[in-house]
This record gives sequence, structure tokens and C-alpha cells, in this order.
Amino acid sequence: MLTLERAKQLNDAQVTEHHLIIHAKNVMYAMGAMAEHFGEDREHWMAVGYLHDYDYEKYPDEHLMHTEKELLAEGVDEADVRAIMSHGWGICSSVEPVTNLEKSLFAVDELTGIIQACARMRPKGISDLEIKSFMKKFKDKKFAAKCDRALIEKGCALLGMDVSAVAEICIEGMKPYAADIELLGTGA
Repeated sequence: MLTLERAKQLNDAQVTEHHLIIHAKNVMYAMGAMAEHFGEDREHWMAVGYLHDYDYEKYPDEHLMHTEKELLAEGVDEADVRAIMSHGWGICSSVEPVTNLEKSLFAVDELTGIIQACARMRPKGISDLEIKSFMKKFKDKKFAAKCDRALIEKGCALLGMDVSAVAEICIEGMKPYAADIELLGTGA
């Protein structure tokens, strides 16, 4: 099973762009919260979340085409590699998310982008971001327009949950790490 320490070793050897590191951390903390929601191993889910965009910086136009073989060669468990591959389902991967881990990663990858955009606009950042404010921004298609809302909705539907429920879990899971993910707010 992938450990957080190993995920960080692997990802940090590949990913150097600041915004991609912040994204990895956002997904990592959101996945930790999703693990707790489902009663699963928090550190393990965080590790998978941190490593999910392993090949993106080097191969943005071939995302996930340089992940499976490479991670297996690094000794990453087949189930963890499959989970990572599933976050690109229907976009750049044919691996359908079937476990709660896979479905969560599929849903929160894009979702954390909107959470981050919301929090960055607020004087207190993510610390006082409430679901009502988030959902207002989520419904505004012009806000964080590059984040694929249909994909987020599809991921939440796979989990049998509303977007607001998944977003609330992720927001609460990210709040304690506001400094690390640079979401302390415009007043910080």
C-alpha cells in the first residue's frame, strides 16, 4: 500500500511547478477528508491524492500515458496505480472508477480547483468558507470556468452524493492546512 512518504518522494522527483504542487496538496487534503468520511485509511488516500498527477508536468498532452508503467516499476501497488489512472476516466484514461477511493479522486480533482478559486478571493481564505458561498460560485459557470463542473457532478453521482456534500467534506478537510495550500486569504 502506498505511503504518504513514498508518494511525496515519487511526486516531488517529477513535479516542480508551484501551482501543480499546490494542486497535489489540495487533492491530498481533500482525499484525506473523503477517507475519513468513508471510514478508510486517511494517509493512504492522501498518498494517492498527492501522486495523482505524477506525469502531468512532463507530459501535459499525454497525461496518464506515462504513469502506469512508471509507477509499477517504482513498486507502487497495482490497486493504487489503478486508482490514479481512474481519475482521468473518459478524458485520458479508460479506467472506470469503481471503488470509493477511485470515485472520490475522480470527483475531488476538479472540485478542489473551484474550492481553491473561491478561497483565494476571500479575506479569510478557506477558514470561513461555507458551503452556501461555495455553491453560489459553483453554479456560476464563468467562475473558475476551466474547472469541469459536469465532471465533478459525474464523480459525485458515482459516489451517490450531492456536490454540496462532497464539497463540504473537502472544504472542511482542507481548512486545517490553509497555510500549506496558500489559502489564508487576501487579508493574510
